[in-house]
This record gives sequence, C-alpha cells and structure tokens, in this order.
Amino acid sequence: MTLLLPNPDGTTRTYRPRMTPLTVAPGAPPTSRTVFSAAHVVADPYADVSPDSAAAVDWDATLSFRRHLWSHGLGVAEAMDTAQRGMGLDWAAAAELIRRSAAEARSVGGRIACGVGTDQLVGTERPAGGGLAEVRAAYEEQLALVEGVGAQAILMASRALAAAARGPEDYLAVYGDLLRQAAEPVILHWLGPMFDPALDGYWGSADLDTATETFLEVIAAHPGKVDGIKVSLLDARREVELRRRLPDGVKCYTGDDFNYPELIAGDEQGFSHALLGIFDPLGPLAAEAVRILDTGDAQGFVRLLGPTVELSRHLFRNPTRFYKTGVVFLAWLAGHQSHFTMVGGLQSARSLPHLAYAYELADGLGLFPDPALAESRMRSLLNVYGVSP
Repeated sequence: MTLLLPNPDGTTRTYRPRMTPLTVAPGAPPTSRTVFSAAHVVADPYADVSPDSAAAVDWDATLSFRRHLWSHGLGVAEAMDTAQRGMGLDWAAAAELIRRSAAEARSVGGRIACGVGTDQLVGTERPAGGGLAEVRAAYEEQLALVEGVGAQAILMASRALAAAARGPEDYLAVYGDLLRQAAEPVILHWLGPMFDPALDGYWGSADLDTATETFLEVIAAHPGKVDGIKVSLLDARREVELRRRLPDGVKCYTGDDFNYPELIAGDEQGFSHALLGIFDPLGPLAAEAVRILDTGDAQGFVRLLGPTVELSRHLFRNPTRFYKTGVVFLAWLAGHQSHFTMVGGLQSARSLPHLAYAYELADGLGLFPDPALAESRMRSLLNVYGVSP
C-alpha cells in the first residue's frame, strides 16, 4: 500500500506507510522532571459557525484527549495558546474549558495548570478608559476563576498589556499586583513574537537582554510566589542562561519546541522541566522518554526523544503561530477525534504539502496507534484536494 504525497514544488512522491505503531503503555508521572503538555481543543464539526463566530467545542472529545494525556502521567497545561487562545477560542469558551478540565482533573487525579490572560479585552487595541486598570482587572478575573476551580495559574503574556504599557515599570506594577494576590505560586509565561507578533517588545523592550532583566526583577521582587517560568523564545542558549539566573526553587519550564531534548536533559549546572505544545502529539512517547531519564539514563532519553525534533521543527516552522493546525491534524490521524475541523476554521492555515510531510514524519516515528486508520484518513484528505491515488 502506497500514498502519493504532494511536494512544495508541485510534484509528488510515493510513500509507503509504516504498518506497526510504537507501543507505549500508560504509566505514572515522571519523577525527575515536571512535565506538562499543552492541549488542543476539539471543535464541534456540526456547528453552523463562521470564522467570526464564537467557538463551538466538542466537549466530550476535548476532555477525552486530556484523559489520554493524564493516563500517560503528563500534566495538562490548559487554555494556553495550543488551545487557540486568541486564535479562535474566546474567553467565554476558555472559561468553560477551564471549569470542565479542572473538574475532570479532580476526578482522575490529574495535574492541571491553566492559562490566565486578558482576552476579555478586544484584540491588541489599548483598552478604553484607562488602559492598565482594565488589563489588571481582566487578569484578576481570570486568576480568580483558575484558583477557584483548584488549578495552578499560568500568567500568560497579554496583548492588551503589550499595547497599554509605556515601559518596564508598567509590567513590574501589573505583575506585582497579580503575584501579591495569587493564593499559590504561579508559572510566568514569556511567549515570544514568533508565537504572537502582538507580543513584540514584551517586558518593556524589544531588546531581549533588557527584557530579561525586567523579567528577573519581577521574580526576585516576589519570593515564594513564582513556581516557575515557561520560556517560549526558541533560543536554547538564552533559555540556559536565564535558568542559571533563577532564584533557588524557581523552575524553568522549557517552551522551546525546537530544542527540548537537550534542554530537558540538561547539563552539569541544571536542566529545564517542560511545558510544551509538541507534547500534545508526542504525549506517550515523551512521557516514556522522561521516565527513562528518571533512571539517570540521559543518553537513552535523547535517543528516544531526539528523532522527534524534525517533526516538531516542521510543525512549528514560520509562521510559528499556525502550529496548532498540525497538532490537530495529527490528533485526527491518530484517532483522538473523528474529524479535521478547528475553531475559527484554522484547519486551512497550513498547506497540503506541509500536512503531508507532517504525516510522513509522524508515521515514521510510529506515533499513530492505528497506522491503517491514519493512512485511510490521509488518503481521504488527499482525495479532497484532488490528489490522485
């Protein structure tokens, strides 16, 4: 059985799918690293919506996928950018997602942390009537919801704050107020502009060295209030330098979907924990790799996880913010959902050649529990695009 896959130059290539999956049994949470997978949402394919409509979510399939991640010992990072926050998932749907996922986590004993942002405020425009006051109030509303359902809070970067802030002092003031109010230690999230162009110049400067100093000042000013930081800058050297400067007890959670094996494995001066969107499609394999690391076998960890980097770099290639399309596509091929539909119509955000190569890489890694199902679904997509068998 072969497939004819399209190349970016308009030609095609013949691919013979793998027929045996990589089998990974469910297991307990890793012990040497704290590992979160950011998780996607499953759209309701029968909802009569347009790209401008409020998000229509298939709650049963969405929660089922989270149970899949928990069964392999992973924590779930909920309502983050992987769940299309700011790219199809509005605050009303995100709030419902947080409530439902937190309740599901309690029922299965799963670890969960949830994104706290300001997406009640519209787009990247300066909020009306005072700017920073509205940003602070929006953050506070979401922080209260997340803590109220018993989840750990992840303070996400805010488009509205990036638009309203006049300089580093405004970031220090807003984050300082939030950290003083937080009931439990939070995770701070630095999301780079490759993931969201509206966040360029976050922490008050487009110069990353200057921004880093402000970021570290926020952490140092509030001891005991920051569990860790998630760094999503796709710059391994900068992440290593930053984690070496963190106060004792503050974790670095890598969000680097280009260099995660080396960052999690670490060096003689430390390592990164993980909070990654790529662990959505890699969940079972990633959990197994970290359990190997638990035994002290760093080389075995890299041997298992290292080959996944090509797939991750492909999914997260520029424009990086559309990586969610590839993540949901692989979830469909893997049988975690019955369709390839996304909130906001984002299934159209990547080309057929891009998706075809993602299928080839994932299939080569053995990521599909049922390779025949994945092959059949890939063939159906090719037919829709007019690619002959």
